Amino acid sequence: MRASCLRCDGVLRQTRVDPFGLPMALNLAALMLFFLGSAMTLLSVGTAGQFHVATLFSGPESLQASGLWELAILVMVTTVAIPLGRVLCTLTVLFGLRLASPPRMLRMVFAWAEHLRPWSMVEIYLLGVFVAYVKLGSMVQIELGVALYALAGLMVVMVAGDVFLDDQAVWEEIERHEARRTRRERTAGALGARLTRMGCHTCGLVSRGRDGAHCPRCGFALHHRKTNSIARAWALLIASVILYVPANVYPVLTVISLGAGQPSTILGGVHELLAAGMWPLAALVFTASVAVPILKIFSLGFLLTTTQFGWTERLRERTTLYRMVDLVGRWSMIDIFMVSILVALVKFGAIATIQPGVGATAFAAVVILTMLAAECFDPRLMWDAAETSEQEQA
Repeated sequence: MRASCLRCDGVLRQTRVDPFGLPMALNLAALMLFFLGSAMTLLSVGTAGQFHVATLFSGPESLQASGLWELAILVMVTTVAIPLGRVLCTLTVLFGLRLASPPRMLRMVFAWAEHLRPWSMVEIYLLGVFVAYVKLGSMVQIELGVALYALAGLMVVMVAGDVFLDDQAVWEEIERHEARRTRRERTAGALGARLTRMGCHTCGLVSRGRDGAHCPRCGFALHHRKTNSIARAWALLIASVILYVPANVYPVLTVISLGAGQPSTILGGVHELLAAGMWPLAALVFTASVAVPILKIFSLGFLLTTTQFGWTERLRERTTLYRMVDLVGRWSMIDIFMVSILVALVKFGAIATIQPGVGATAFAAVVILTMLAAECFDPRLMWDAAETSEQEQA
């Protein structure tokens, strides 16, 4: 069954037939596929009698060797550490709930699994590998490795695991075990009618309390509205706008062939794909790396401005716009993952070499900053302005 908000159409709860068993099986499959994908070869290339192979760790290692350690850490965290952490956290909770006396740490573990969700980017990494594969097709002989198929399977089972997992059912089961283990004292939120009703950003439980109090279910801090939401979102958005200039002016990579270097910017890469007749791929890269960041910056600026000025029109449409901005922003990482693969594979000395550029670091910073800006913005402030306006008219 599915419950939606009467005001903004947001999904409040969607129950599942098997909220624990099927997600456990899918996450076990994801864990096995992850280890297979990290141990085997991703791609192998060869030209003029030289051969190179790439694994899941080759991209970060090559970026580190090129001096872009910030980019290396980002790629390593989003493609290895966080996906593995999410799977392990989810499995820990699902297995723990089957015990007669589950450990107390389960609520904290599951909370972190939820917080890590938007930063797990296996599916975006695979799309970046696909773009790199197409670009390398005209330069070298290339073969697909077992790890690529394992990561494709990992992407499918992780998405399925998220779809079939009923988060609220897990939280309710954790809460039931906690209540059975120890008798809770009644919180101030359960007693005082004058206390504010607040929804927890982590587990979704609605309780009464004051800003800074801890959620009785997951233990994270409660806030009636996100602290300094508008100011923090503006600061992050302005920083991303400043960095967007060098991200497009400086090259994201340089192709050195037979001793001659040819730097390429983001738009230059799109132009190269168009010149090669790969217009569907060019459209994909242009959308993810050019259109999405620009639209996200303008959309966040629009939402922040209208919220600050208390505009009360088209609240549902603006809420939908915020959800779209929050959802698609991470897909701009395609170019960064593509660069990491190309740098790892094309190392043939004077024949052909690809080196990363500072534009890649600036562009990655733009993507991360806009994601953080969207996370800092509290869309409930838009509805608060409408309620204030109605009260003033009444």
